Formats: sequence, structure tokens, C-alpha cells
Amino acid sequence: MNQSPAIPSIAARERSVESFTREFLRELTFTQGISLERASVNDKYQALARTVRAYLTTDWLETLSQDKSSSEKGVAYLSAEYLLGRQLDNNLLTADLEDLAREAMQGLGLSLDELREAEVEPGLGNGGLGRLAACFIDSMATEGVPSIGYGIRYEHGIFKQTFEDGHQVEHADNWLHMGSPWEMPHPEMSVEVGFGGTVEGYADDAGRERRRWVPQWNVMGLPYTYMVPGYRNGRVNTLRLWSARATQAFDLKIFNSGDFEDAVRGQTRAETISQVLYPEDSTPQGKELRLQQQYFFVACSLRDYIDQVLPAGTDLAELPDRITFQLNDTHPVIAIPELMRILVDERGWEWDDAWALTQKTFAYTCHTLLPEALEVWPVELLGRLLPRHLEIIYRINDAFLVQVREQFPHDPLRVRHMSIIQEEPVRAVRMAFLATVTAFKVNGVAALHSQLLSDKVLSDFADMYPQKFTNVTNGVTPRRFVAQANPGLSGLITAAIGDGWVSDLDRLRDLEPLAEDREFRLAYAAIKRANRRRFADTLMARDGLEIAEDGMIDAMVKRLHEYKRQSLKLLHIVSLYERIATGKLAIEDVTPRTFVFGAKAAPGYVRAKETIALINHVGATINADASLQGRLKVAFPANYNVTLAEKLIPASDLSEQISLAGKEASGTGNMKFALNGALTIGTDDGANIEIRELVGDENFFLFGMDEPQVAALQASGYSPEKYYAEDEDLRNALDLIASGRFTDGETGGFVASLVASLIERDRFMALADFRSYVDAQERVEAAYADQDGWTRSAILNTARTGFFSSDRSIRDYLARIWRA
Repeated sequence: MNQSPAIPSIAARERSVESFTREFLRELTFTQGISLERASVNDKYQALARTVRAYLTTDWLETLSQDKSSSEKGVAYLSAEYLLGRQLDNNLLTADLEDLAREAMQGLGLSLDELREAEVEPGLGNGGLGRLAACFIDSMATEGVPSIGYGIRYEHGIFKQTFEDGHQVEHADNWLHMGSPWEMPHPEMSVEVGFGGTVEGYADDAGRERRRWVPQWNVMGLPYTYMVPGYRNGRVNTLRLWSARATQAFDLKIFNSGDFEDAVRGQTRAETISQVLYPEDSTPQGKELRLQQQYFFVACSLRDYIDQVLPAGTDLAELPDRITFQLNDTHPVIAIPELMRILVDERGWEWDDAWALTQKTFAYTCHTLLPEALEVWPVELLGRLLPRHLEIIYRINDAFLVQVREQFPHDPLRVRHMSIIQEEPVRAVRMAFLATVTAFKVNGVAALHSQLLSDKVLSDFADMYPQKFTNVTNGVTPRRFVAQANPGLSGLITAAIGDGWVSDLDRLRDLEPLAEDREFRLAYAAIKRANRRRFADTLMARDGLEIAEDGMIDAMVKRLHEYKRQSLKLLHIVSLYERIATGKLAIEDVTPRTFVFGAKAAPGYVRAKETIALINHVGATINADASLQGRLKVAFPANYNVTLAEKLIPASDLSEQISLAGKEASGTGNMKFALNGALTIGTDDGANIEIRELVGDENFFLFGMDEPQVAALQASGYSPEKYYAEDEDLRNALDLIASGRFTDGETGGFVASLVASLIERDRFMALADFRSYVDAQERVEAAYADQDGWTRSAILNTARTGFFSSDRSIRDYLARIWRA
């Protein structure tokens, strides 16, 4: 048997400035096709990225070879999004190449820092779900877990956000326009995926009745591979993203007849599937496109795993021993009937055998407590687009409801409540129910969230399958969000306790005694000031926004949604402004503060877009008031992303985590801020609870109702008008907004809509928590006045939040779910 020649690993590869320089010039000359003298900044960045990629590739190939020949169980992570952030810095860090690259670039008269700024952030994710997926694949590689991530290669991401007169405007995010040096296309591994059509019955060779799907149209899934290196351990895992292409992109006969548009109609239809992350789904066409996306990527992924990743000739009966397919929320749940279809229709398995295997192969993470966020697909749409899958879901549901009736014979309402098929308001498939019925484990993502998932959202299922439910609290990668994003703090930590913390974040506990060391506190505070200056410079260069380099940075950055309550933060700002303007609060008694918002609103989410507009109008008024200069400032940089987060988070003093208790699943921004020494003002919600327990009440600003109090107030009948009438500061703030003070006298439109929604409905109880929130902000001001004491609390936040490493999350998944 012939053996391939051994390829040197990163460890064995020559690591000299000369060899790095030589490879860089080779890439520039022979891949970019240009000389160093004539190369643009992008040419040089691309050559540098490919040089770094070459150092990863040999270990990636070795990892693939080892995993293929090993019988060790792995994980396939199915996620609709991956918010990766820039790749160059992360790969330089994990491969320990930064010093080498910097010296090589300097030798050529180039600046590594200038080249790294040329990188465009991949538009492959949007918010916390996608960033969590990126952290998890990083940690799986670092923890040595054989794994592969699967998703979609979106051509245009979600959207690029700008503001016009304060209002959000969405533009195409053409992040690929200069090319991506980190992705590797593999057209030879393309997968064909069907849609529509009919299902027909037939008898197989043994005379058994079978069903066969005959799709009406097909698309090709073209895979692009990204490498996911572990932290300096030699393992490089795979992220495989799918791009949709037409099976027949161009019809020459139609083209020659003169119908040029119709000649490429198939290509346009197919490629639409992977064009945009989360297409606007307020229209029937948008809903259909979302379902197409979800089926497309899981169908490609299952086929890829079975045909490419598994060793040739593997008996699929071994599948549960080889892999766990982890469903990251409901978006990939259509993979369940797809695996059943492969086993029963294509491989000729008996139904019961296929179902038993499928139940051992999938695990499901639920990321929400909001009923509207649990995906439901109309039967009409699912039947039209995926008719065989709907048949399979019906059969799964029929068998499941038999079990429900047997286990709860005197509870007919439970059958209706638990059915995978809802009957009202339209007949539809409840994807979270399908996932829960099938998966061998269902987990929430924070202690409170998992409890509420079992007690409320999926309580009937928890009664029936108590052994299925578990918790894995989310985490964030310390490589990107401390070591990379905060090099000053990273260096200080390493000087104090060694560098082992980067892959063992629990070691941060060794910093705790240093909170009492005056010299360490001074050094820590100096790093925070330097990070503030860096953030101020970034905002000026990126957005033309000028902020003070001193005073508090008070940050609220997250997806714009009513339950996250950006409106509550805004009411606090308006109340401060109103009290200063009317003389109730002396300007010299106000802590200098820059309020930083970062958020995108879904294009069809009117209330969220109105909130963005009001924040920007309030900010414009405050920022133009000369009497407030040096005291209050509002900054809302457009198109907030991972790259900007890496500058803001290390600079921030106060982290706003103010969702209504019982609504936030976990949060991960709260973890990033705490690790970087920002104190949290927050409700008892999501992972805030675990943060507060770890850092101590004295280092956390708790306010607002807890979840039982929220439930009790809702049950008794919440009346926001009561809080408006009884709290003078709240009433004055809302009246000032309604008066048009911030909108050039305009009192109608979005202003009237927002004020009315708060006073008359206030679905997420911002008015009920307003007074407690304002009181907590006064405690913030008192604490911040003692800068040395604040720094001590910041150090303790860093020292006590090592639990929130995504490495720990992955170890919990291994122990509680995957058994990989």
C-alpha cells in the first residue's frame, strides 16, 4: 500500500523570520500575482493571511487523517450562524505566530497592524447565537474534541447598518467583495438538494411498501472550509459552510433565443438561498426562503458527514457511537426528518430501527424563553416545499401521541398541548417540540433558563422525559475576548500568574489576592485608561464620533429587542437630562459618563427600529448641549460588530444587562464585560444570576423584580399607567419625549407610538422596574466616586469569572450530553 509523504506539522515547520518572509513573498507573487512594490494593502493582507493559513493547513490535514482513522466519538455542530470576527489575529494567537509575523513584516518595511486593519469581518452571523457558536467551535478545538461545524456561507450577511436622520437603514453587507483568504472551496464535494415535488409509493425488491420523494427542483450545495485551530495544541478542526448554486446555472438554448433573463433564472433562484442571513420573513416569500435555507444547509451537512467524514463502508448503525448532531436552536431541526428519510427511503431501513437510531444521534439546545422565538412552520408551506419530510413528521407525531395517551390516560388536553402539530391559529409544525421529542438531551444555557425551560416553556415534556433535560451555562472564549482583545490586561495577568490561564480560565482565581495590592490596582487602572483612549481613537477613526477619554463608559450592546429593554436605559438618560435641565440636579454632581449603544434591529421589527431612532435623537440633543460637555455623552456607532466589541469591551466600566427577569436565556456579552473588569448593573436574569453569585453582591448592582415577582405582577394585571402616574421622574421623562423636545417639535409618528406603547402596554415592564433601576444607578455613581474601590471590584470581577470560559461549557457538554 502506497503511503503519502509526511507533511510537517506547525511544530515541525521551520519557524524563522526568513522562512516566513519567503512564504509571504511567494504568496504575494504567485497567488496575488503582483510584486511587493506594486501591491495594495489588500494584496499584502491577503498574502499574509494565506501565509498564516499555510502554517495551519498541515495540522488541519493531520487532524482530518487522525479523526478519520479513529473510532473516537465526535460532534457535528449545526448552526444557522457563526459570528466569527476577524480571523488573522485569532490565528496568529492560536498558532503563536504574531512575533514572527511582525518581525517578518518589519523586515519588508510593512506594518502588521496596518495589514490586520485591512481584514473585513465575515458576515456569517448576527448576535449572541452566532457568537456563541464561534466560541464553541474554538473551544472544541482547544479541548481536543473531534468536531465539525456546519452552517451557511452567506454572501451578504444580515445587513450593513447606517443611520439617516437617526433611523436605521439597511444595506447589503458585501463582505466578500475583496475575497476571503481563509476559506477553501471544495466543488468536488458538492451536494445536490431537492425541493418541492411529490411523494410516490412503490414496492421494493422484497415486496415491502416504500415511499419515494421526487423533488420538483434541485440546487447544489458548494462547501467552503474554514480551519478552526485549537490553542497551541496541534488540533485544527473544520467549519464547513454551504453556498447554494444552480444544478444548471445557464441554459444556452434559451439564451440564444434572446431570453437572457430566463437563461439564468435557475441560477438566480438557487443562489438566493445563501444570499442573506435571516431574510425578512414578514412576507410568504420570506418565510419560504428561510425554510429553504434551513433545509438546504442541514441536508448538505448530513450528506457530507455520511459520505465524506465517515470512513468509507461505515455501517450507519454505528452512527450514534461516531457522532452527536448538536442542534443549535430550532433552525437546524429539519435535520431530524432528513436523517429519517435517508435511513428509511434511501438506505431501506425499517422505521422503528431508523427512529431508534435518530433518537440517539441528536441533542438540542434551546436558546429562548419567548414563545414567538420557538419556530413554527405552517403545514401548507412545509408540505409544499418538503412533502416527504411532512409525512415523516406526521408519523413521528402519531407515534409520540400514542405514548402521551398511555402515560397520561386521563389528561386529553395534554395531548393537544404536546402535539408536534399545532391546530390554531394555523395548522403548523412546532419545531421545538419535534426537537424535544427526538433528542436524547435538551439543554438550556443558564441555570435559571434551564429551570424555566423545564418548569414553563417545555414543562409537559419535562414531566414525560425528566432525564432528557439538563443545563449547560454558556461561555466565551478567553483567547479572543481577553488575550486578543485586551493585550494590556492579558500581559498584566500573565506577569502576575503565568500564561496558563489562556486555556484554563479558572486560574484567574489566583488574581484575587492582588485586588488588595495597591501597585496591581494602579497598573490595572492604567490599562483601563489606555483601553478607553484606544476605544476613543477607534470611534473617531471609524465613525467620526468624539468621546471623552476620561469618565465612565457605560455600555449597552446587544440585539435590539423590547425584552432587552434599551428603552429602560434610554428613560434613565432622559431622566438625568430632564433633572439637570430643570435644576433638580446640579451638573457638578453628575458623574462624567459616555453612554454607548450598539445594536441592530431586524428589518421588519418596527418597535425596535423606532427605539433606535429615539436613542439617536436623544443622543443628538444631549451631545449638542454645551452645558453638558464633559459630563454626558451618547454614542451609538452604526454597524456594531465583533471588531468594534474587541475595542469597547476592554474599555468599559459599566455593563448594562437589564432584561426583564425570566426573558434572557443567558447572555454572553455580560460574561465578556465582567472578565474585562466592567461591573454589571443587571436584573436577576440569565447568566447575570451566576455572575452575581461569583463576584459577590458588593461587586454587582442588582435591581428590579425577580422572575416570580414578574410572573405575579403579570398574573395580577400589570398597569404601566400606574407607574407613570406615581413616579414624577418617570412621568417627566416620558412627557419630555412626548413633547418633541428631542425630535424638533415632532410629537407624532414614532415618538407618539413609542410613548403610547410604554404607557399603555409596556410588555416587558420597563416602567415597573424604572425606580429600582434609577436607584441602582445612584449606587453606581457613589461607587464610581471611589476610583480605587471601583478598581478593586473590577479586579475581583476578572478574578472570579473564569467559570464563564467556553472551554468549561464544552467540558460540560462532554460530561452531560455528548460523551465524546
